[in-house]
Amino acid sequence: MGIRKFNPTSPGRRFQTASDYKDITSDEPRKGLMKPVKKTGGRNSFGRVTSWQKGGGNKRMLRVVDFKRDKIGVPATVKSIEYDPNRSARIALINYKDGEYRYIIAPEGLSVGDVVMSGPSAEIKPGNALPIREIPLGAMIHNIEINPGAGAKLIRSAGGAAQIVAREGDYAQVKMPSGEVRLIRTTCMATIGQVSNVQHENISYGKAGRKRYLGKRPHVRGVAMNPIDHPLGGGEGKASGGRPACTPWGVPEGIKTRQNKRTDKFIVKRRSK
Repeated sequence: MGIRKFNPTSPGRRFQTASDYKDITSDEPRKGLMKPVKKTGGRNSFGRVTSWQKGGGNKRMLRVVDFKRDKIGVPATVKSIEYDPNRSARIALINYKDGEYRYIIAPEGLSVGDVVMSGPSAEIKPGNALPIREIPLGAMIHNIEINPGAGAKLIRSAGGAAQIVAREGDYAQVKMPSGEVRLIRTTCMATIGQVSNVQHENISYGKAGRKRYLGKRPHVRGVAMNPIDHPLGGGEGKASGGRPACTPWGVPEGIKTRQNKRTDKFIVKRRSK
């Protein structure tokens, strides 16, 4: 996968880049593995905005991705590598030996014709899913479960990869892309390799319109608002605020909002110093 640049035919094109999509092998998604996705526009059930800067965007269908990889011991052949509008990574359509089709997150290096499998006896190669206890130390993994059998929750976006750094008893120490080291049960499933579409983070959107296609609306700075709308608003001329950055409700920027004390014991090393 590479990055395509455009000629500067307009201000929006001057610094715009996009994926060249050379890794895509099929334009038609499998119809039995799609379902409609309802947009919220950032509103709750009362119609009130609870998540700002959301709305609009192109229509899209949800691809049903298999995050559990629970078809143990059944080999599957990769039929196509496809674009998924709902995520930054590519997805792979696999066909199991018993005839069933499923989508999985495509790891870097997976190609059409490769055979993938899940289970303790699977080979250590990209695309295969195994319990963490069966994966050697130092291996790069993604699509990691937090609770056994609940489906993968960690490392699912483009270019993501974690590393198993230690294993003791029922838990393994896994180093996340952020630098955080976390304890995860060795019975949890993980997939070998790095998530595909590594160059995604280097893409420049070039113009605001491309963000609107994704359903992201303009973000207004606090200092540009009126005093009633934001603590940093108001002032004569272009005032810079006169106080540290904060939310519209006056909470200082950088204050920790993590409330889940129950899982603190699983974090060996925080990502922050």
